[in-house]
Amino acid sequence: MAKDAAELRSKTPDQLREQLLALKKEAFNLRFQQATNQLENTARMRAVRREVARVKTVLNQKAAEAAASN
Repeated sequence: MAKDAAELRSKTPDQLREQLLALKKEAFNLRFQQATNQLENTARMRAVRREVARVKTVLNQKAAEAAASN
């Protein structure tokens, strides 16, 4: 599910918000699995956190572009 920034920039803000919601749900599920000692792939938590940050960054960049163009 790893996305590079160029791929994210081609998406609309609504698509990015949907993806952000899905990533946050996945992060919650991973934290829940870790708390119950059922988490097998611990590296996935870090990857999901970074993907969330990447999506948020692109969303903020798009918002800044929209504000600058007005």
